[in-house]
Amino acid sequence: MSTRIEDYALIGDCKSAALVGRDGSIDWLCWPRFDSEACFAALLGSREHGRWLIAPRGDSVKITRRYRPNTLVLETHFETPDGAATLVDFMPRGCDHSTIVRYVIGTRGQVAMHTELILRFGYGAVVPWVTRVETGALRAIAGPDMVVLHTPVHVRGKDMTTVGEFTINRGETIPFVLTYSRSHLPLPNPVDPTGALAETETYWREWSARCRPAGRWSDAVRRSMITLKALTYEPTGGIVAAPTTSLPEQIGSVRNWDYRYCWLRDATLTLLGAMHAGYYEEAQAWREWLLRAVAGSPDQLQIMYGIGGERRLTEWTAAWLPGYENSAPVRIGNAAHDQLQLDVFGEIMDTYHQARRGGLTSDQSGWGIQLAFADHLKKVWREPDHGIWEMRGPPQHFTYSKVMAWVAYDRAIKSAETFGLEGPLDEWRTLREQICDEVCEHGYDKELGTFVQAFGSKQLDANLLLLPCVGFLPISDPRIERTIAAIESRLLRDGFVMRYSTEEVADALPPGEGAFLACSFWLVDVYTLQGRLDDAERLFRRLVGLRNDLGLLSEEYDSGTKRLVGNFPQAFSHLALVNSAYNLTTTRKPVHHRAQDEHAPPEEVATAAD
Repeated sequence: MSTRIEDYALIGDCKSAALVGRDGSIDWLCWPRFDSEACFAALLGSREHGRWLIAPRGDSVKITRRYRPNTLVLETHFETPDGAATLVDFMPRGCDHSTIVRYVIGTRGQVAMHTELILRFGYGAVVPWVTRVETGALRAIAGPDMVVLHTPVHVRGKDMTTVGEFTINRGETIPFVLTYSRSHLPLPNPVDPTGALAETETYWREWSARCRPAGRWSDAVRRSMITLKALTYEPTGGIVAAPTTSLPEQIGSVRNWDYRYCWLRDATLTLLGAMHAGYYEEAQAWREWLLRAVAGSPDQLQIMYGIGGERRLTEWTAAWLPGYENSAPVRIGNAAHDQLQLDVFGEIMDTYHQARRGGLTSDQSGWGIQLAFADHLKKVWREPDHGIWEMRGPPQHFTYSKVMAWVAYDRAIKSAETFGLEGPLDEWRTLREQICDEVCEHGYDKELGTFVQAFGSKQLDANLLLLPCVGFLPISDPRIERTIAAIESRLLRDGFVMRYSTEEVADALPPGEGAFLACSFWLVDVYTLQGRLDDAERLFRRLVGLRNDLGLLSEEYDSGTKRLVGNFPQAFSHLALVNSAYNLTTTRKPVHHRAQDEHAPPEEVATAAD
């Protein structure tokens, strides 16, 4: 039985990340970037595919854990009959080389400990050559990759594993420092673990102190913002959807995808969440990443990119890994990167418009690219696509995709009108009206009295909850009201929202998955727009309660097994939490900002000058 997904913690340095199990084992580590192959992958295979355990010997161990307040420094506390010790895990920021520091601190009596380091590269496939260097450190090399371990503990090789035993007494501190570098370079200088801990803790506390309050949900928002910062590749500003690949949306299923990339569908929510939380530098870095990533010919626009803006994300299978709890295949790369998804045009236009409204950029910045995208969109908006959920069946005319094409022209018009930008406004108004008519004619089923997932379909989709949130129709429109009611009736499972019914919708995959958590947060936002504040608060409280003991959320929740499923931690879930929290607790509501709500307070959005 694998460690449950919710029993992992995240540590990172805003370039790479690791997942630490409740038992003190690092089972997933990707160096020196989120998408690197220089990682080990016990999470997706077995301990032979790489892990690093530091824990007490014996079975009578009580374990508790926490993040040090407002930081990404993890403490795992072990209580044994003979004593107690705390394992402190973190990745120092600002180092020349990605490093993991693990500190063992004796807090009571005496504790017999052991460590087991199974170094594997290439997703657990490559066994390195391990030698001891003159300084006493261990060096492991395989092809282009090298790691160096510094520790005062005597460790030795055993069956392709590095092991060691030691005893920690009250008041003692024993460090382990593992540093990555390229194998052709000189040995990296060792990191001072004590200084690195102080600097890292100070950084996170100062950074999190900038987070704007969100009433009773301030702590949850702050933890989500720390998580989102940790999922940011700081050199470029790109934010990965998750630091993991192929954690299943249903245990034992084939719905396993690589999420270590940056999705355009998250763009506007990312920008709004960062601005409302007060992180304008991060919002600006994300906008600039977006500007660079999408630059080029509009007909080559992708739905996702690598953390540096890379376009070729070829999907392949790591056949030697059985997958999390035998959920195969393990996919590296994502074939959906070359799908047509019309919604990304709306996301780009909305993101640029919201950035101007928020004072992140000059009025003219990015306008030339927007003009090119608007011109290209008029040629393709009538085409079928694969939709926001990247369905791997045949293309369809998805209702939400068409709505986001409407958003593209709506925001282009509003930007031109508000900021005095030049553009073919009459043409855009005509296109906006045509798209609206098309959606209302073919995306609305008169027999059901609701909008539907795709033209000619009878199925619902949770993304229809976003129609009033993006300003396509007002929340009071009877068609919107009936659609919301139908989603409540047909897509709720144990009170949480499914993306769509995988039993009813042919998406070229076997049926079955958990409730997509971002969709449930969308329902919170819709309740807020409807004035159903008690319902919004009640659902939001339940969603916050799904977080693990450290405040982390995955992509989905399986109400049958009561487990988090999908890649972890998931940026989309944490983004949705942040925006919903501000919708519930502030007058400057992100949902009003995006819906262009005429009833919103006149100074409803904070700006960079605030």
